[in-house]
Amino acid sequence: MSDSPLRSVLLSAIHRVLSPIVRVMLAHEITLPMAIELLKRVFVEVAERDFRLDNKASTDSRISLITGVHRKDVKRLRDLPDVEANLPPKISLSAQVVATWITGAQWLDENGQPRPLSRLARGAGEASFEALVASISQDIRPRSVLDEWLRLGVVKINEADEVVLLSNAFVPREGVEEKLAYYGHNLGDHAAAAADNVLTTSSPWFERSVHHSSLTEAQVEKLRARAAKLGMQTLTQLHTLAAQPADDNEQSPASPNSGPKKRFTCGVYFYSTDASETPTEK
Repeated sequence: MSDSPLRSVLLSAIHRVLSPIVRVMLAHEITLPMAIELLKRVFVEVAERDFRLDNKASTDSRISLITGVHRKDVKRLRDLPDVEANLPPKISLSAQVVATWITGAQWLDENGQPRPLSRLARGAGEASFEALVASISQDIRPRSVLDEWLRLGVVKINEADEVVLLSNAFVPREGVEEKLAYYGHNLGDHAAAAADNVLTTSSPWFERSVHHSSLTEAQVEKLRARAAKLGMQTLTQLHTLAAQPADDNEQSPASPNSGPKKRFTCGVYFYSTDASETPTEK
C-alpha cells in the first residue's frame, strides 16, 4: 500500500463504510474513546488470526509492529476472553421458526404463502402455531415465542384466534437487541465477503449491485417493492435448498461428510437517497 493514489482510494472507501457505522454508534452513545478501544482489539485479533508467519503464533512485539498498537496494550487485549460472535439463541430460534413457516408445505396456503395458524393445537397433526414451534424445538414453550413475537410486531392474532405472520422473515419492528444482533451478523458477513474479494482474485464471492440516479420517488418505490419480492423469492428458495439432505454425489474429496461443517449467508438489500447527497451525508 505504498502507492499513494491507491491508499487514498482505500481510505475514501473506508470512510464511506465507517460513516453509517459511526451513526449507529453515536445513536447508542458509543463515543470515540470506546470506539478506539474496540478498534485496538479488532486490530490485534485480525493480526493474530490472519497475518501469522508460517502459521505460527505471533509475538506481542510483531503484532505491535504491524498494527501500531502499543505492545502493553497488545498483551492486555490478547488476555481478554473471546468475544461471542453468534446470534443469541432466542433470535436463532425465531429465524428458524419463520423460515420453516414460509417454506414448509404444511404451513402454506394454496398460493404458497404462509397461512394463518390456529394458536393452539386442537387435533393430532393440525398445522397450529404450537406444532410449528414444536417442530423446531421442544425446549421452548410456544406461548413464550408468541408473546415475544407479538411484542416485536412479527405476528398478530386475528379474530379467529389465529396467528398471522406479518413478514416473510424474522424482522422485529421493536426490540433493539434483536435488530443489533442481525445488524452485526448481516453487515459483518457482507463486509467479510467484500474484503475477500478485494484481497484475493481466485474464487470471488458473489457480490453485485445495480445502481441508477436521477430517478423519481415513484420509480424508487416501484423498484423497492419489486426488489423485496424478488429478494424474498431468492432467499426462500435458497433456504429450501439448504434444508435438503446432503447428496453424496455433491461431496468433493476435499470436503467429505465427515469434514468440518460450513455455514453460509446470502443477503439482499435495497437503499435509496437523494441523488445530490454524498455517501457520507445523512
